[in-house]
Amino acid sequence: MAARRPPVVAVVGPTGSGKSELALALAERFDGEAVNADSMQFYRGMDIGTAKLTVAERRGIPHHLMDILTVREEATVAGFQAMARAAIAGIQARGRMPILVGGSGLYVRAALDVLEFPGTDPDVRARLEAELDRDGLPVLARRLAGADPVSAARLHDAKRVVRALEVFELTGRPFSSFMPEREYVQPALQIGLDGDRADLHVRLAGRVHRMVDAGLLDEVARLVPEGLREGRTAQRALGYRQFLRVYDGESTLEQAADETIVATRQFARRQLTWFRADPRVHWLDWADDDLAGAAAALVSGAVGLNA
Repeated sequence: MAARRPPVVAVVGPTGSGKSELALALAERFDGEAVNADSMQFYRGMDIGTAKLTVAERRGIPHHLMDILTVREEATVAGFQAMARAAIAGIQARGRMPILVGGSGLYVRAALDVLEFPGTDPDVRARLEAELDRDGLPVLARRLAGADPVSAARLHDAKRVVRALEVFELTGRPFSSFMPEREYVQPALQIGLDGDRADLHVRLAGRVHRMVDAGLLDEVARLVPEGLREGRTAQRALGYRQFLRVYDGESTLEQAADETIVATRQFARRQLTWFRADPRVHWLDWADDDLAGAAAALVSGAVGLNA
């Protein structure tokens, strides 16, 4: 059965840990195709600041769900779930192995787990977003704490707080009640990358400085007329928010780089917290000299193949 329908392999972990490279190695070894689960790599033109692999860097391996949205469009977990599962089914139908790769925790769960999505209402959402713009995130966060303390303790970004309030208003149920048990919708293997925190901090700082040298500010400038400011998802992306202020003359390159490094470290810490809470993740050290071999052994054990 495994030969007819290869299981889903997910490579997860914090930003900067080497997920993309490991996914490439596994795809080459097991005849796989990659499915992107980084919500910011959905956006066309957001290349440097998201560390998106170039076509050449993908080494001929198909990558699905990259460059599928304009910066004006909003990424949704429900929409991603449908697209990711369609991509996975197509890969499996070709007899190849789907390799989900990314650090957006809820998106990974949406692709892998039995997960119900409550409906949405554009009018309610627009009203809540207007309240967010007028009153600020702390006011909405306090309201959420009264309605859904579990979600309030877990959600800290504006988009998710608004979504949780919308769900509560529409359904009368706390958003947290829609979070599933950890049950895969089909056989899957999650491989997580972790390692020394000081090493990660060095990696992240170096990556941000390389993005600056590669022209992140120019990329932001190109995206402004395409609607970067108007895109509620895209304009909050790490780096883009900070470098928009440079574009507007409100900050310097050095200040924006430093702020991006701090924000990226904080984001990486939240990613690790999210994935560490899932006992199904098999953790590997990103500094392992034979990381690809260790990951291949896990995949082989899962599918009964020889690496």
